[in-house]
Amino acid sequence: MRYQRKQDERVAHACINNLADIPNGVTVVVADLIPGVPLREGAVIAPDEAGFYHLLKTAAVVEAATTTATEYKVEKGHHFKVGDFVMFKTGAKSYAITAIDTTSPIFDKITVGTTLGAAIPVGGTLMLAKGESATVSAFKYPPFAACGDSYPVEALTNTPVAAITFGQFRAALCPPLSDEIKAALPTLKFI
Repeated sequence: MRYQRKQDERVAHACINNLADIPNGVTVVVADLIPGVPLREGAVIAPDEAGFYHLLKTAAVVEAATTTATEYKVEKGHHFKVGDFVMFKTGAKSYAITAIDTTSPIFDKITVGTTLGAAIPVGGTLMLAKGESATVSAFKYPPFAACGDSYPVEALTNTPVAAITFGQFRAALCPPLSDEIKAALPTLKFI
């Protein structure tokens, strides 16, 4: 008789309760995303005019930034690209990302051409903005639903995902979410 030891991998899911979702899921456009970085469970998505869904990109700040900073150190695992517009709050400043330095193993450094003009604390969230603005920044895609599971991002195909519109999530296991994003999703609770 031979015994083999195996260790099961336990996966902690962000979604605690799925009370309502979009039947048959939705298609998330992968052209917006970075291949190799997964689309995480609890990530916020929103539709465009054609019915395709886009990720509301976010990144958590890991080192406090002053009101004059143009470089922001953020956690790895975000989907921001050079040319994306970034903001800290809606109704404030938003500017284009001019460079992303990924050489550090601990964080990425996002550089914008003009400061966002806000003191951003550790844990603050940078969000995808609609365009450049000095006073009226807004979400590029208004928050609509959250991903019900994690998905690998393939370079050439749009990704079908479960889209939860009413439910509960463990906030600690979700991508960074600002209070503004949570407020825009009243039927989703992040606990």
